Amino acid sequence: MNAPGMKVTEVPEIARAYLFEPTPYADERGFFCRTFEADVVRSVGLDPDAFVQDSLSRSVRGVLRGLHLRSGAGEAKLVRCSYGRIFDVVVDLRPDSPTYRNRAFFELSDETQATLYIPAGCAHGFQALTETTDTSYRIDRPHDPAEDVTIAFDDPELAIPWPLSVTSMSQRDREAPSLAEVLKHREK
Repeated sequence: MNAPGMKVTEVPEIARAYLFEPTPYADERGFFCRTFEADVVRSVGLDPDAFVQDSLSRSVRGVLRGLHLRSGAGEAKLVRCSYGRIFDVVVDLRPDSPTYRNRAFFELSDETQATLYIPAGCAHGFQALTETTDTSYRIDRPHDPAEDVTIAFDDPELAIPWPLSVTSMSQRDREAPSLAEVLKHREK
């Protein structure tokens, strides 16, 4: 799927996930690109008005954030690296999905300004690859800390090939349970 100035690609490993790739217009001043267009989002069956919160995180090289997901109705999000580069990971944890337990990896960067749509029910995490990295999130539900779920970034079942040694992570991420433990808890 393509729209003027924006290419949309379905992510084959994760059902109903999309990569939105804008066309930056560059000149001697730098570049300009549109990173969100309601009509383009609508063209793949998503409701652009469903997104209710924008957030931004700044990380330094080697910082790892995740793997995070939300319990209950879950949380769909649009993720973009607005400055620097990240290694981005999505794990499909929707039991009714044809891509259940699949993983997908991306490098998102400020050069491309690509945005990744992650459906509700998928775990997400990333590692900063540059000295300073800003990651933008557009989320479809207000954040409720009581619904936060974290999975161990180094879970052997997931075997995620993180590109760098981890320099820092939150205590919550460091103490996260295995995928098996999280799935067992969700089945109750």
